[in-house]
Amino acid sequence: MKISVDTNVLVRATVRDDIDQARTAAKMLKTASLIAVSIPCLCEFVWVLRRVYGFHSEVISAAIRTLLDTTNVIMNRPAVEAGLALLEAGGDFADGAMAYEGTWLGGESFISFDKQAVELLAEQGVATQLLR
Repeated sequence: MKISVDTNVLVRATVRDDIDQARTAAKMLKTASLIAVSIPCLCEFVWVLRRVYGFHSEVISAAIRTLLDTTNVIMNRPAVEAGLALLEAGGDFADGAMAYEGTWLGGESFISFDKQAVELLAEQGVATQLLR
């Protein structure tokens, strides 16, 4: 079966705080021939792991990289790598993914009120503008 996962499936399989749901999630992930993981799903995944469970960026990054390296998982790899680059630089995964996708869609500059996001993206060579 080819599946598209919701964030809560990835969270249950990762955190395993509900044993029954964790088993069900793991079974689905192991038996699927293809697992589609969207960028919004990963943005939520990062947010939940960080805010709800208190995971550090290194642990979150490792979890996403494990998914990237799984043969039956498909993602927008360049957008995920952009998100991971910002997460690993101390920023937010979602900002990196949004900046990448915005450029892919034709945007020429990432604009934000988020000073940290703008600074980190600029350090990575992304055209940015900080709004005030």
